[in-house]
Amino acid sequence: MAEEKKHYMTMDGKKKLEEELEFLKTERRKEVVERIKIARSFGDLSENSEYDSAKEEQAFVEGRIAQLEKMIRNAVMIEDEEGDENVVTLGKLVTIIELPDGEEEEYAIVGSAESDPAEGKISNDSPMAQSLLGKHVNDHVTVNTPGGEMEVKIVDIR
Repeated sequence: MAEEKKHYMTMDGKKKLEEELEFLKTERRKEVVERIKIARSFGDLSENSEYDSAKEEQAFVEGRIAQLEKMIRNAVMIEDEEGDENVVTLGKLVTIIELPDGEEEEYAIVGSAESDPAEGKISNDSPMAQSLLGKHVNDHVTVNTPGGEMEVKIVDIR
């Protein structure tokens, strides 16, 4: 059997996944079952779009539950590492400046389960994070992005 993928996450990230899982199991699942019951009461299931819709939603909810359970089961916690605070590692907040224009950006490097680029949380698997990991304050780093290469300078790590 192939080894399952590890999901790196912070304690907060794991807690959010556990809360979503609990909601899906205790509330959402019941709502969908009730929708199916109501749709069945409409009669002929072969032409019942409400029933089809409810069954599709049930499949989605059950799939998400299985996905969350697997992610939580294979969670590897990102812990504050003792050591050099000036090295980019998983769980750190990194401030960079894009060169040459000087636009400053800040990213938290998290596991893929927690990534949310809109909130500045990037996956450790992303090109940006892969380029930054292991680097130090004041390092110039070339990042290979889908849009081409970009040069950045690390100005802060915390």
